[in-house]
Amino acid sequence: MHFLPSISLHRLISWLLMAWCLAAQAAPAPFEDSMAQRMLACSACHGEQGRAGPDGYYPRLAGKPAGYLYNQLLNFRDGRRHYGLMTGMVDRLSDAYLLEIAQYFSRLELPYPAPTRPKEVSPPELARGETLALRGDAARGLPACAQCHGKALTGVQPATPGLLGLPLDYLNAQLGAWATGERRAQAPDCMAEVVRRTAPGDLVAVARWLSLQPVPQAAHPAAALPSPPPLRCGSAAP
Repeated sequence: MHFLPSISLHRLISWLLMAWCLAAQAAPAPFEDSMAQRMLACSACHGEQGRAGPDGYYPRLAGKPAGYLYNQLLNFRDGRRHYGLMTGMVDRLSDAYLLEIAQYFSRLELPYPAPTRPKEVSPPELARGETLALRGDAARGLPACAQCHGKALTGVQPATPGLLGLPLDYLNAQLGAWATGERRAQAPDCMAEVVRRTAPGDLVAVARWLSLQPVPQAAHPAAALPSPPPLRCGSAAP
């Protein structure tokens, strides 16, 4: 009988420790009123810290020019781009707060994953895509992607995005949206004009070639273009 109080004490201590652990686990994490914590909502689709979603349709946000991100948030809010989930998230947000969101993601410098090679790749198709991306097609009035998106295709400040590091599915989806009018930008809508001038097969070739290009280390948007862009573009005004 002398050992019963000892057993009861040990049980009491065990129960108290268990109760303390459960209470600690149930306690909510302290709230940090910062953009990093607020933007956790974006990670459900766009990946951790805006690195891109895993399915190929939700693009990278990290490191893109703030002006470009800001324009796209405005486009979703104001009906120039159509995706109900995005519109529902931004339709009540002010211009100032949308700009703050854009600036937050633009400052994130994170490595890019290696590109994924499609199963079926035609060398002539890739050669055509490279030609259009880097040199354009003067006979059809098609400027090169590099004339607007920068020589390295990593974007141009303050509002032109990079084209490298984007999955093929996303590139195809966005070019298709320009072609059908589902995606629009501030007038004059230069991307819509470029897509109208480009044959569907050439759009696919450009997308395939771009999706296979690795992103240079420490890639950043260029500070400016070396010469004026070939088309007036309302969303990337001088």
